[in-house]
Amino acid sequence: MNENNVLLEVKGLKKYFPIKSNFWRRVIGHVRAVDDVDLFVRHGETLGLVGESGCGKTTLGRCILRAIEPTAGQILYHLRDQAPVDFRTVRGEQMQALRPHMQMVFQDPFSALDPRMTVYDIISEPLQANPQAVSGEVVARVRELMGVVGLDARYMRRYPHAFSTGQRQRISVARALATNPEFIVCDEPVSALDVSVRSQILNLLLDLQDRFQVSYLFISHDLSVIHHISHRVAVMYVGKVVETAGAAELFAHPKHPYTEALLHAIPRPDPRSTRMRLYLSGELPNPANPPAGCYFHPRCRYAQEACATAAPAWSEIEPEHYVACHFAAGLNLEGVAM
Repeated sequence: MNENNVLLEVKGLKKYFPIKSNFWRRVIGHVRAVDDVDLFVRHGETLGLVGESGCGKTTLGRCILRAIEPTAGQILYHLRDQAPVDFRTVRGEQMQALRPHMQMVFQDPFSALDPRMTVYDIISEPLQANPQAVSGEVVARVRELMGVVGLDARYMRRYPHAFSTGQRQRISVARALATNPEFIVCDEPVSALDVSVRSQILNLLLDLQDRFQVSYLFISHDLSVIHHISHRVAVMYVGKVVETAGAAELFAHPKHPYTEALLHAIPRPDPRSTRMRLYLSGELPNPANPPAGCYFHPRCRYAQEACATAAPAWSEIEPEHYVACHFAAGLNLEGVAM
């Protein structure tokens, strides 16, 4: 890892939600939504985060932005020309100064936009929170942002209901760009869109990244989308990141059995394909009571005795290729050609 170019570094991040008894309201357990996660994002890079529904992807993204308070760990921001700051520990004015550097694009453009606010109000809200902005600058900035995301500035006084789903997501992207952030969490931003509109939003995000050198944490369950937009990919399973690598490397040469199973789930458009489908046995473990050792071992066809007793270490098996598996070095797993 080239530390000189790292924007975000997460170390040992945890988020446990308490489980309370019905009567006395005493804590009787915890849901391990995010369980000891390590990852990093470079300047101008897209890190794709993929995994089954309920594995903790959205919770991880919100913990990084402090929309949800993490239970433990470090969230280090290496902003340009500034010393690294642990965002998990900052408060007050220091947090307010860091907030413009990070934003979020939500999954559902219908619920993400206040129906009582005009487009101007929605996009300008982050600017109004900045005490350095004045009225004239705000209007000019909203016009500029609407043009950047492909919307006609003449419609800034309209309400969200007057726009299509794709246009609403463009409004969400414009709002996220308002403060010139360096880092944006994109929480499944195209999953609620028609297939014909998805490519437009994805290409818009890529164009904005080239133009403004913004970094993305792109959360999705669609591996085809992840492959298209990501420089590197992190695979998450029951609150843990089990593998990260460059997108091309991970798709062609997975090192974790769970990654191999996910890749086999990608639909193949060729009806003549004879590739055998790899099915996972068993059910997704309960994050309130995960299995001992490797969380994936009850569903893993390569599992051995050590997998049920000891948690695998997070290690760099190849340059820029990290995996948490006892036997990753000896496995010959099948990738896919994209």
